[in-house]
Amino acid sequence: MSAVPENVHSLAEAITRPGASAPALSLDDFLARARARLLREPDLTGEAPRGDHELTPEYRALVDALPVRAAAVLVPVIARERPSVLLTLRSAHLPSHAGQISFPGGKIDPDDAGPLDAALREAEEEVGLSRTLVSPLGYLDAYLSRTGFRIVPVVGIVRPEFGLTLNPGEVDEAFEVPLDFLMSPDNHQRESREWLGLMRTFHAMTYEKRRIWGITAGILRSLYERVYT
Repeated sequence: MSAVPENVHSLAEAITRPGASAPALSLDDFLARARARLLREPDLTGEAPRGDHELTPEYRALVDALPVRAAAVLVPVIARERPSVLLTLRSAHLPSHAGQISFPGGKIDPDDAGPLDAALREAEEEVGLSRTLVSPLGYLDAYLSRTGFRIVPVVGIVRPEFGLTLNPGEVDEAFEVPLDFLMSPDNHQRESREWLGLMRTFHAMTYEKRRIWGITAGILRSLYERVYT
């Protein structure tokens, strides 16, 4: 895994006491925590510790009946003085998850070297984010979706001078949300709705008028629990 370039940050020497209710706002603190607490290698074959089934255990039987498909997403943290996370609004014309907020990512193709390569490729294809501006920090636990995707989240730091070119067939919009907002447990909710006769419970966060929920919110909650608790 490549090192974060020195001109992106000055790494903090100490990590704030674990378990604090509100995360620090600085980029240095996030980078120090991430380097210490993220997984250094992706778990490619083991049981996915996280997933939609955590809050809705009834999903597990449905998921176990499906073929497992490998996927990866990039969690792009922008190296600003007040760090932010780059998210996308999926095209309204997509056959699945249309109009939802997500991370850049998708299936791991046979030609991909692994989750990192897949996540960077998808980010380039979806929003034109050059992989040369992304430095990987580590991985979160694999996340199992109710549709059978075993998703490996790759956390990367992105140089703030990046530019984007959106693929209109996949993405309608790209935007940033402050990291401190997403990592504050006061902004984390649980919501429920009926789906296929089951009462589905899921994580959700609302920033201004943007509703982040489902897999994306679940992965952000996983990032909070890994890095800030």
